[in-house]
Amino acid sequence: QLQLVESGGGLVQPGGSLTLSCAASGFTLDNYGIGWFRQAPGKEREGVSCISSSGGSTNYADSVKGRFTISRDNAKNTVYLQMNSLKAEDTAVYYCKIGVLGTDYWGKGTLVTVSS
Repeated sequence: QLQLVESGGGLVQPGGSLTLSCAASGFTLDNYGIGWFRQAPGKEREGVSCISSSGGSTNYADSVKGRFTISRDNAKNTVYLQMNSLKAEDTAVYYCKIGVLGTDYWGKGTLVTVSS
C-alpha cells in the first residue's frame, strides 16, 4: 500500500530552522517527482516546493525562496524540506504529495508552528 509519512514538525522561534521528512513506503520514489505543500489556518493549501525524480530540478514558491531547500535521498526513499529563517507566516500543516498513474497521494501532514 502506497503511503507517505511526514515528520519533523514542531514549535520553533522566528528565525529558527526545522527539517521536515517525507518517507515513502509501499513503492520506491526513484521514478517520481514529489512536492511539499502547506495549509495555514483559515487558508487554502498552497504549493511550497517540488523536486524532480532525479533531484536535478527544483522549484520554490516565492515566499520561501532562499530560505527553504528541498532534497531527496532515493536510497532512503525519503524527501526532505530544510527550512531556515522561519517566520510566523510559515506556520502551517506541511504535506508531501506524489502523483502516481494519475492518482495523487498525500501524507497526513506535520504541524509547524513558528512563534516566540
